[in-house]
Amino acid sequence: MIAILDLGLDLNVWPWVWLGVAVVFAIVELTVLAGTFVLLPFALSAFVAALAGWYDAPIEAQWAIFILGGAALWALFWKYAKRFMAEHTNPEGVGADRLVGMTAIVTKPIDPDDVDRRGRVKVAGEDWGALTEGRGLLAEGTKVQVTAMSGTRVIVTPLDIPLSPPPASGPPLNRPASPAEQPARKEQT
Repeated sequence: MIAILDLGLDLNVWPWVWLGVAVVFAIVELTVLAGTFVLLPFALSAFVAALAGWYDAPIEAQWAIFILGGAALWALFWKYAKRFMAEHTNPEGVGADRLVGMTAIVTKPIDPDDVDRRGRVKVAGEDWGALTEGRGLLAEGTKVQVTAMSGTRVIVTPLDIPLSPPPASGPPLNRPASPAEQPARKEQT
């Protein structure tokens, strides 16, 4: 059995092999697997196997420490992770979903027929792209309520001002100037 487990390597080399395995597993765990604790138990057990190798433990014991110790640590981490996740669930409305139900102000007009999706709202101090399911244009300054999320955009409905019709095509209408806008006339005496 020793001939199979030692892989033809000198027994004095095995502690360094275990140390290398521990370092590689730890690096892969921290970089590629992003701390998922899949390889970390085996990195720890490889380090313990390296210590056992430096104290001249038989190769069978080193392999047992690596495999059985890694499996036991993995099962322990899994049990702890399940309990932790059950006790620490995310509250409702985490992430962008937290905006649903909040009031927003239209900062760029929202046209339901706008294929470029230029409509924007300010909600919770953040600027978001917005869409509406209504039939009319939501003008700048309109108070709206966020009803849903669609990707990175909020879906809104108006709160206090009725929808205005989409702008007519053609030149803008001339409206009479208000008294404040009219130039002051000099009184003739």
